[in-house]
Amino acid sequence: MRPLWMCRNCGQPWPCGPARLSLLAEYEGNRTALILYLSGQLAEARDQLGQLGGGGSPADLTDRFIGWARARG
Repeated sequence: MRPLWMCRNCGQPWPCGPARLSLLAEYEGNRTALILYLSGQLAEARDQLGQLGGGGSPADLTDRFIGWARARG
């Protein structure tokens, strides 16, 4: 739910666990496209949350939106 960036289903910060699983399935085999999509969402969230005076530090937002999606290895 924008501009708060909370999941409409569970109320947790987006991308929540179920959203992450859904995104991994949607972008299966194309991690680069997933990271690009999440980067765009991160930029939008940073702007919107910043206007509301919240959202955490830039590092926290990066971990929330992109850190989980990086390829492990």
